[in-house]
Amino acid sequence: MSDFTSTRILNDPALDGPINMARDESLMTRVGRGESPPTLRLYQWNPPTISLGYFQPYAEYEKLRPPAGALAVVRRLTGGGAILHDLELTYSLMLPLDHSLLRNGPRKLYELAHDAVISTLGALSIQADRCGETDDSTPTRGPFFCFERRHCVDVLLDGNKLAGSAQRRTRDALLQHGSIILGNRFDQQTTARPDVSIEETITALREDLPCRLAQATGATFSPGDWTTDELGAATALIPKYKGQAWTRRT
Repeated sequence: MSDFTSTRILNDPALDGPINMARDESLMTRVGRGESPPTLRLYQWNPPTISLGYFQPYAEYEKLRPPAGALAVVRRLTGGGAILHDLELTYSLMLPLDHSLLRNGPRKLYELAHDAVISTLGALSIQADRCGETDDSTPTRGPFFCFERRHCVDVLLDGNKLAGSAQRRTRDALLQHGSIILGNRFDQQTTARPDVSIEETITALREDLPCRLAQATGATFSPGDWTTDELGAATALIPKYKGQAWTRRT
């Protein structure tokens, strides 16, 4: 069992795709080794970036027309379809496999996280809910964009997807990514379009989402900071996510 008793909250600024993905992989690895505490990382993207799912063929991105097809592209560690990250808040949750949030299994974590998102948005008068149905998409088959796919625990608003998540598991750790998309400047990706102040909603999510998770699970969340070692490990991974070998892998 890990010696860490609290899940750390890291509030990052908007960063580019390779830096964001490198930071998540660095944390997942270190959390699994017991070198870093369980961590909830909240962040945004600049510039707008398309992230491909781990198993998604790069050739699908090459078929995408501008303007979305002219955006930066990076490949995630997690599966599913592509996501156009722009007017959103992304969360990543890195946990050792013995963490209390996983006591009912990794799949239950989707429900916990999405219900926390729904609860937080509800306090802002955004009446979202779970999808309730799953389509026949697979990691390698389905619409190009993840937000056109459906899983029963996805978060919908007026029939359109507002939030979805995906996981990556190793022998000793779990990484769960989730995108909460609050606006859309690219019609090629169909998403919900809540009538809200995006900046105010993102601020509320950063403040309230950890509280909602804590209330639902009894886990403890505490604000924290990056360590020098963590940032160094993340920096060393940036070339991987900038490189063609990873991005264009099949």
